[in-house]
This record gives sequence, C-alpha cells and structure tokens, in this order.
Amino acid sequence: MSENQQIQVRWVTIEADYAGQRIDNFLLAQLKGVPKSLVYRIVRKGEVRVNKKRCKPDYKLQEGDQVRIPPVRVAERNPLPSAKLDQVQALNDQVLYEDDLLIVLNKPAGLAVHGGSGLQFGLIESLRSLRPDAKHLELVHRLDRETSGCILISKRRSALRSLHEQLREKTMDKHYLALVRGHWQEHVKFIAAPLLKNTLKSGERVVRVDTAGKPSETRFRVKQKYSNCTLVEASPITGRTHQIRVHALHAGHPIACDPKYGDQVFAAAMNEVGLNRLFLHAHKLTFRHPQSDKMITVEAPLDSTLTNTLKRLQA
Repeated sequence: MSENQQIQVRWVTIEADYAGQRIDNFLLAQLKGVPKSLVYRIVRKGEVRVNKKRCKPDYKLQEGDQVRIPPVRVAERNPLPSAKLDQVQALNDQVLYEDDLLIVLNKPAGLAVHGGSGLQFGLIESLRSLRPDAKHLELVHRLDRETSGCILISKRRSALRSLHEQLREKTMDKHYLALVRGHWQEHVKFIAAPLLKNTLKSGERVVRVDTAGKPSETRFRVKQKYSNCTLVEASPITGRTHQIRVHALHAGHPIACDPKYGDQVFAAAMNEVGLNRLFLHAHKLTFRHPQSDKMITVEAPLDSTLTNTLKRLQA
C-alpha cells in the first residue's frame, strides 16, 4: 500500500437531505482526512464546480445540484486504530438508544468526540469505522474528552438540522451530574456569568469568567451532600466550552479531579476514595424526535469509578 491514496474526479448529485448545507461543510465531510486549508483552496481555484459553474465556500446546496469534486490526495488511514481497538469496538456496547435517524451513546471518559490535536481517531471516526454502511454519521453536539455520558449522533442530514434547531432554540435539555468541592449552598440555583475562551500557544483551550465573554447560563441543583463535597445536577442553558466546569469554579466549588480548573488538594482527597477522573457525567438527555415529534428521554448510567466513589463517600 502506498503512503497516500488517489481520489478520482467525482460528480455527486445532491439529495434532499443535503439541501441547504454549505458547500465547504459538504466537502469537508466528503474529503475526510484532507486539511481544511486545501478544501478552501480547491474551491477558490475553481476546481470544485456546482452545475459546471464556480462557487463560493458559503454557497448553499440545492436538491439536484451536480457537484464536481476534483482529485485530492488523502492521507491513508487504517480502518481501525490498532492502539485503541478494544475501546473502539466497545462503543457498540455503549449504545443507549438507536433508530433510523439517530444514536445516543454513553461516551466513556477519556475518549475525544473527534480526532484532532494529535488524535487520529475520536468517537465519531471510531463509530464511522464500526458502521461503514452508515454514510452520514455526524455529531449533534460535543462533550469534553474527560466528560462521560449521553452524546447524540445523527444518521441523516434532516435529523441533524432538526436537532441543531432544538439546540439553537434551547428546547433540548441536558442534565449532568458533578461532584464538587465543599457544601454547595441550596439557594445558588442559577449562575449567569459570561465566558471568554482563550487558546494558549500550546493549543490548549482555557475559559474564564470575563465581562468581554459570551453570555452563559447554568442551573444547579443539590442532589446529595457528603462530608467535604456535594453531588449536584447541572443543566446548561447555553452551550459554551467548559461551561459547567468554569461556572462551578466561579461559584467556589470546582469539580472533583478537574485537571484544568480543579483544586489539587481536593483532587488528592478524592484520589484516596478511588476517583481518578473528572467527575462530570452527562446523565440525562431530553429532545424532540425529528420524525415522530415525540419527546425522547435517554439516561446514561454512571461508570464503575463514579459509582464506587459515591459509595465510599456515603460510607
């Protein structure tokens, strides 16, 4: 096998499912493994044609459009990442709900939702390798790599559009369980603090409360108090990066074993009761089904590490 494989010229007829999608996003999905800069370059140079005419990256596809995709050299990828083969195949056991339009998975902690930052395979790439016949798998939303729990994946563009609309209109409910330092005060039920995202030279993303940031809101509810910590349910109203983690810190209650925003002394105490990962878990997801319009609620059980931690704290 050569280091690279050659993709030939392709003409694609746009189906109804892709109507309304920007041509740049369509190409990024079609040319997996191709750098984003190269995709924009071939559009700019006129190598991509729609109905035999040049187009701009923000052109919105119409049903029946004929799209010319030029030959592009794509870095060859293994069908499955050998180093994490077991973890990839174990995803089949993490399916909480599935039908013709969508999948809800219980994402394990430590698995990134998509490749990047030196990772060739994340959850979505792994799922695509496990389901080669499912051509349109896309993440509906994201979870931090260290966070476990419910994550929603669409199987069709129409479902993705419907679910994204629910996210924009804030009609999709997400509920997380978090173990935080100290005793959370019962009257603190709502935190509205603007969040500003910075990217360090290393590429690491760091978020802080800042008046120059984007409006961000999270609801909190006490579930259980322990001697030196509290189990809370957090429901983000907005969907900012690291929102729950930074809002908990802003309230004076950082989440247990948070490598970025946590308290090292508290983390050491949690290590003693067997906790070795961020205690943040997306335990419940409620949304309207894109086809039936019925409300669907899916719950993800805690993994053994989180369950055993709570048992030891209770004891």
